[in-house]
Amino acid sequence: MAPKVLVSDELSETAVQIFRDRGIDVDYMPKLGKDKDALLAVIDQYDGLAIRSATKATEKLLAAATRLKVIGRAGIGVDNVDIPAASKKGIIVMNTPFGNSITTAEHTIAMMFAVARQLPEASASTHAGKWEKSRFMGVELFNKTLGVIGAGNIGGIVCDRALGLHMKVVAYDPFLSEERAVQLGVTKVELDELLARADFITMHVPLTDKTRNILSRENLAKTKKGVRIINCARGGLIDEAALADALKSGHVAGAALDVFEVEPAVDSPLFNLPNVVVTPHLGASTTEAQENVALQVAEQMSDYLLTGAVSNALNMPSVTAEEAAVMGPWIKLAGHLGAFIGQMTDEPIKAINILYDGSVTQMNLAALNCAAIAGVMKAQNPDVNLVSAPIVAKERGIQVSTTRQDKSGVFDAYIKVTMVTEKRERSIAGTCFSDGKPRFIQIKGINIDAEVGEHMLYTTNEDVPGIIGLLGMTLGKNGVNIANFTLGRSAIGQDAIALLYLDQPINPKVVETLNNTGMFLQVKPLVFEGA
Repeated sequence: MAPKVLVSDELSETAVQIFRDRGIDVDYMPKLGKDKDALLAVIDQYDGLAIRSATKATEKLLAAATRLKVIGRAGIGVDNVDIPAASKKGIIVMNTPFGNSITTAEHTIAMMFAVARQLPEASASTHAGKWEKSRFMGVELFNKTLGVIGAGNIGGIVCDRALGLHMKVVAYDPFLSEERAVQLGVTKVELDELLARADFITMHVPLTDKTRNILSRENLAKTKKGVRIINCARGGLIDEAALADALKSGHVAGAALDVFEVEPAVDSPLFNLPNVVVTPHLGASTTEAQENVALQVAEQMSDYLLTGAVSNALNMPSVTAEEAAVMGPWIKLAGHLGAFIGQMTDEPIKAINILYDGSVTQMNLAALNCAAIAGVMKAQNPDVNLVSAPIVAKERGIQVSTTRQDKSGVFDAYIKVTMVTEKRERSIAGTCFSDGKPRFIQIKGINIDAEVGEHMLYTTNEDVPGIIGLLGMTLGKNGVNIANFTLGRSAIGQDAIALLYLDQPINPKVVETLNNTGMFLQVKPLVFEGA
């Protein structure tokens, strides 16, 4: 029987025809996604679900989707899909992460022109029968300094377009290497320097705890007087109330926003300010972009349903069905190893070196590499997935190397991940036992045997008496239960480490208490998703 796909949001007829041409039975019901009860009633009839943003693939819907194997999102955002729930049911979630890049970058440039020349206000004035030529005095982009926060895929395209306009470009991005900055033709700077130098500022980063309100009231005060600010990335990157105050005071000369902290945005302190250009999240809204992502998602879903090929999956690496059964634990291990060192640094990464030893060298190393790289980079960019990780790493100039070697130790197989920055190298090794559970076996060259848990605490110290008691007593007093406690040291009286598997997240105040004892060189809480 042919696979059956439901298209529950607006998708181009060309994309729908791709399913038919590939021999897939497809129902095109673009209004169904907005009717959750009606969708719930029929979802058990389908192997695939193709959506945009209207359909909400909730845990309840997925529980009823007894046949569903794949969800394809035409676009990058998957906030409307419960990915953990899908993963538990073995449903692959795909998106099209690069189909909107050109369109979003062009919208950014258009918004920059609009705010520089006050185009919307000038247009409204002229439509009203006025001829206020002297009122609308703009500024040139030529020779101005553009500050780009986030120089990844879309940010890199914006840099290229801005250089074509003969702007000077400075970029702040923790993952941007000096080599990649040279390739882009931009100057790599810290955030404070960007704020002080830029005539225009644009943001191209995901919304995370680290980037939320990156243009806070405090940081807006650090900007150059007369700066103009553009945000076509994510709402929540700017303190909108603080930006409104800065615009009213004249410190910020203008702003152009396509995204807002709350959407749909029906009320904002930025509305009706004369020096503000606003659009209703149009970054990806071009005919070409919408067609590209629709065609791409149809091809990806068809490939999976007919051949088992997986591409652009958010919750699964690109592996064959035969490989998946064997590689599952090792993919998880590679991700945990990468996540460990990724959470240990905020420095720009120059290289990621991955060593495979023993029987693991016979596996699909490309998929394992993806898991390790994604683990490293998710600490800074949670939008990175197993498929996009190598592309993002390449864009940022990160060198990835793979080494295979014959069995060289007591373990039948192991993986070692080393991250290189300007200042240091960090490495960690791990293996999978016969029970399929990943284990950390070496950190910083110190041998250990640590079970991996979702919430962990890593400490380093000089090898002196009392560390075990201090950790146990401090965590116990604060209601943190230790599930597993692993120690290691390089030699008596020298470098020592501890890795604790905790039953719950550790409060930052407890971390501060441990740091204040003066007994530790480093105290770092860690999170390992899916452990």
